Amino acid sequence: MVKVGIIGGSGLDDPEIVHDSQEITVTTPYGSPSSPLTCGTIDGIEVVILGRHGRNHALSPTQVNNRANIFALKEQGVTAILSTTACGSLRQEINRGDLVILDQFIDVTRFRKNTFHDSFKDGVVHTSTAEPFDRDLRRLLYETAVNQGVRVHEKGTVVTIEGPRFSTRAESKMFRLWGGDVVNMSIAPEAALACETGIPYASVAMSTDYDSWKEDEAPVSWEEILEVFNANAQRVKALLIAAVSGLKNN
Repeated sequence: MVKVGIIGGSGLDDPEIVHDSQEITVTTPYGSPSSPLTCGTIDGIEVVILGRHGRNHALSPTQVNNRANIFALKEQGVTAILSTTACGSLRQEINRGDLVILDQFIDVTRFRKNTFHDSFKDGVVHTSTAEPFDRDLRRLLYETAVNQGVRVHEKGTVVTIEGPRFSTRAESKMFRLWGGDVVNMSIAPEAALACETGIPYASVAMSTDYDSWKEDEAPVSWEEILEVFNANAQRVKALLIAAVSGLKNN
């Protein structure tokens, strides 16, 4: 049976996208998840929505308890996870408002728990993350976006920084040299933990700005991110709804 977990960035964890919604509060061995879980259905498919940054974006990127979030979804029996995130573009061709279906990450976070296996006392565990984003889910998201007429990029490497500050110009230019396509503050630990649980995971990133590398315009600001995000949020919600419905045929 298909059961989909949706991890939404602020504004994309809207309980209104599901039918017969019910909110439940759960705890895990790793603490509490960022928010209560909203359970319901989309086109007859069971869905569990979790807000990554909590209510009213109360949690900074470093405060997000990724282990509790992923574990809570696993405990609910989800068989696939779709996530959303805002990001800064590191490429001229990825415009503001474009969507990117991520296929790789570079993790430069410093202070986050990025594994369920703090100890090897019960056995050695080294999880492969060579392909951290599920190919089938990525294809579903991409094809759904194309069918909806959305400007979308089929793949992209996200650099996940610690935050909450934005990148310096030097850092932003370095990430471009590394092969990064977009930059954000949330995806890498989350994706890695999903890999450890064996739950297929994919993420759609919305480009809201050009980070700090473009010297011909002002560097990114939170106000700019919100403006672009709010103008495009409905398209991402529509994409999620259609993608979940598409899982019926997979």
